[in-house]
Amino acid sequence: MSARTHTRPHPAPRGAVATRLPWWALALPTLAFVALLTLVLNPSDAHAAVGDPALTHLVERAQQLMAR
Repeated sequence: MSARTHTRPHPAPRGAVATRLPWWALALPTLAFVALLTLVLNPSDAHAAVGDPALTHLVERAQQLMAR
C-alpha cells in the first residue's frame, strides 16, 4: 500500500508582509528614550540613593564631550 502525499492548498506568499503597528507601539519607546536621554544629559534631576564619584565623573565627562 503506498502512502498518500499531502500538498499545500495555497502557495506561501512571497514578498513583504503588510503589518500595521498601533500608534503607541512607536510612541512609548520613543518617550522612554527621550526621558532617559534627558536624565543622562542633566544628571542633577536624577536623585540616586548612593552617589558613586566614578560614575558621576564619567557622566560629567560625557556631557563635556557632547557639548563640544
